[in-house]
Amino acid sequence: MRVLLAEDEPHLCEQIKKLLNAEGRVVDVANSGLDALHLGATEPYDMIILDLGLPERDGISILREWRNEGVKTPVLILTARDGWSERVDGLDAGADDYMTKPFHMPELAARVRAILRRQSGQLNPVIEMGNVILDTRNGRVTADGVPVDLTAQEIAVLTYLAHNSGRMISRSELSEHIYEYDGDRDSNTIAVFVTRLRKKLGTDLITTVRGRGYMIDSA
Repeated sequence: MRVLLAEDEPHLCEQIKKLLNAEGRVVDVANSGLDALHLGATEPYDMIILDLGLPERDGISILREWRNEGVKTPVLILTARDGWSERVDGLDAGADDYMTKPFHMPELAARVRAILRRQSGQLNPVIEMGNVILDTRNGRVTADGVPVDLTAQEIAVLTYLAHNSGRMISRSELSEHIYEYDGDRDSNTIAVFVTRLRKKLGTDLITTVRGRGYMIDSA
């Protein structure tokens, strides 16, 4: 799952990115309001973490512009201010959740997971796919109860397909959600990751829709 992190505090930004990477998220970083506005409007993110106090353009106006342009990506706002009116303004502008700085990283991770589950219709953080279980809280995967070691990109592919079970996902869509903005988005490597997942987790887990993409059954 791909996340836009719009935050201008370098240390906090690095902490959040490290946290999300550890859970298998791909994170793009915007350190200014103008960069955040552009990326949020043009890239297919699964969610956005938006600091309201960005330089060049404030978070509330960015959020309003996204919503006016029809951007439906879920947004969690971060604010260093404790005033209730700003939180209300953010929620009324279209935010899905908020956190006030300072906050505990495990709580941020839990709120991100909850937003992503709601977005995909998954109610449980633990996704069962036959004999394969994916724990989205820590990226751990088991097959027949045995832990399976997956690479970061293999986890990213599996997580995106699992969150969208029952829907055919094209290679191009997968590549948009597992690579960072400036990464090498080679959709041909998706087939390599799928092959590795089948070898590690079983050949029946991921179905190939010939000429279109891949799917994990929703049953």
